[in-house]
Amino acid sequence: MDKLLSGTGRWTRKQVKELIRTGRVTVDGVPAARPEQPCSPAARVQVDVPLGPVYIMLHKPAGLLSATEDARQETVLELLPEYLRRAGLFPVGRLDKDTEGLLLLTNDGALAHRLLSPRAHVDKVYFVRADGPLSREDALAFAAGLTLEDGTVCKSAVLEPLETSGEALITIREGKYHQIKRMLAQRGRRVEYLKRLSMGPLDLDPALVPGQWRFLTPQEQKLLEYLLTATQTAVGGPSKKFSVL
Repeated sequence: MDKLLSGTGRWTRKQVKELIRTGRVTVDGVPAARPEQPCSPAARVQVDVPLGPVYIMLHKPAGLLSATEDARQETVLELLPEYLRRAGLFPVGRLDKDTEGLLLLTNDGALAHRLLSPRAHVDKVYFVRADGPLSREDALAFAAGLTLEDGTVCKSAVLEPLETSGEALITIREGKYHQIKRMLAQRGRRVEYLKRLSMGPLDLDPALVPGQWRFLTPQEQKLLEYLLTATQTAVGGPSKKFSVL
């Protein structure tokens, strides 16, 4: 199978393996099982390469930039096969270089603009591990909104301390520079580990390890569209519970 498809000149063998791994190749209507799968010359082989808007869920690892390109450092797009890097994809919002977790990649500029608009009020939930205990007083300060040392005003957010000291779920609806790190610094705490678990209706797929990705399902795409047309409620309720490992 990999020899057949790479022989077309459109993909390398490495790219063919990625296409098969993500279920984009079928043989007589059945998904190809492995790159070395034998293939009859009479078989009907199809490669489902996305046309039009593309929506990808990535489990961003630490150490990569949330950018389309950089002259000196690796970016998240380098985790994708070449045929997708040529599709005009970009990250919807940014995660810090040392932050892990859910990152949406798309070439749908209109949807990205609507998701990032302050009027959309999209909840973003993070797991955080700080260098010391997080208290009820910290939660109340987050709920009231914080003014940082440089005068930046952060709106109401939800901090839910977990049973393990120094760990919490934090829900924000903004995307200010290093926002969670700066908010916790205002409370005298330093972030040791940060991972985004959800963005609006999208939850990080627990089957994805750092560096892995998959296409959004049609249902997930519909949930995004619904989010952007539904009336939003204020931040204040408890966050969903997640597996953080």
